[in-house]
Amino acid sequence: MRLRVLGCSGGIGGRHLRTTCFLIDSDVLIDAGTGVGDLSLAELSIIDHIFISHSHLDHVASIPFMVDTVGGMRTKPILVHATRATIEILKNHLFNWAIWPDFTEIPTPEAPFLRYEEIELGRTFTLSGREITPIPAIHTVPAVGFHLDSGASSLVFSGDTGPNDALWRIVNRIRNLKFLIIETAFSNKERKLADMAKHLCPQTLAEELAKLERSVDIYITHLKPGEIELTMQEIEECAGAFRPRMLQNNLVLEF
Repeated sequence: MRLRVLGCSGGIGGRHLRTTCFLIDSDVLIDAGTGVGDLSLAELSIIDHIFISHSHLDHVASIPFMVDTVGGMRTKPILVHATRATIEILKNHLFNWAIWPDFTEIPTPEAPFLRYEEIELGRTFTLSGREITPIPAIHTVPAVGFHLDSGASSLVFSGDTGPNDALWRIVNRIRNLKFLIIETAFSNKERKLADMAKHLCPQTLAEELAKLERSVDIYITHLKPGEIELTMQEIEECAGAFRPRMLQNNLVLEF
């Protein structure tokens, strides 16, 4: 499997700052933040699946524009895979005719541009030999992370999460784990806000990584613009023994 980072920032502001989205091979998105907009029309048109970690705007912002742009170019609907709770939020608050048209009814309910597929924690979705499994995340809305397994090796994406013992119980059982992408959204001076928003800061990241029992390549995502250098410096001070690196746009991870 091949993961290309289209967006990994906690905000926008400049051509390198795009919110969360990862392109898997050429046909699958993990989340659909603002970085999706950097794909060409041809690239957009061949994406068949979007797996959503949760409903926050920085992870779903590009779905409405993408479906509207390429829906009529395709012969089958784009499948949005999400938990039942997240699907309900998308139906009620995004594709609701007030914010955006309901593309599960356009052009007809029988042949729509968009369909939802419900996912469940721990239930693996297999796609051409690739396995995608939702794993626990602890956030302010219903949320998951994802375990991606090519068969040869694996990648785990934490999603947006605060401290999360359930994540580590799963991660420590993955024998072929190669990469861990984990969020750190705030600097240490914002720890109170991070705890309230159910995100990590460098101190809590270090506490979480202490639960890791495997040697893996660790990448940090969801850094807030304006605090990137400070937060990475604090991560080095708090968790440098784990050799975490900053995730960056257009990085490609093969596993």
